[in-house]
Amino acid sequence: QVQLRESGGGLVQAGGSLRLSCAASGRAFSSYGMAWFRQAPGKEREFVATITWNGDSTFYASSVKGRFTISRDNAKNTVYLQMNSLKVEDTAVYYCAAGPPYIRPPQAMGAANFAYWGQGTQVTVSS
Repeated sequence: QVQLRESGGGLVQAGGSLRLSCAASGRAFSSYGMAWFRQAPGKEREFVATITWNGDSTFYASSVKGRFTISRDNAKNTVYLQMNSLKVEDTAVYYCAAGPPYIRPPQAMGAANFAYWGQGTQVTVSS
């Protein structure tokens, strides 16, 4: 199995940027497709972005496409989420997750398809 730990969250003004990191330990990181999900208060956890095991394919929720970029560095066992042009509605706890190596939508949009999760990092965007 793999252990995941997110970092990089914080408070930022609307229009600003943050980069989230998710460091993995344990079983071979490069054997997993990775994703970011988020959960706002009172809402269900929702898909944000996913990347295949080798980084060749990425997919995004329509709400973040063009603003967020998912990437990974298998040598560092880390996946990233660069978030630009942040909006108040991006406020949520952000989670990284590990799943099948070639996972992509629609399967990637379902949290149940990811076996391993981090604890989450809070992102708050102020107006």
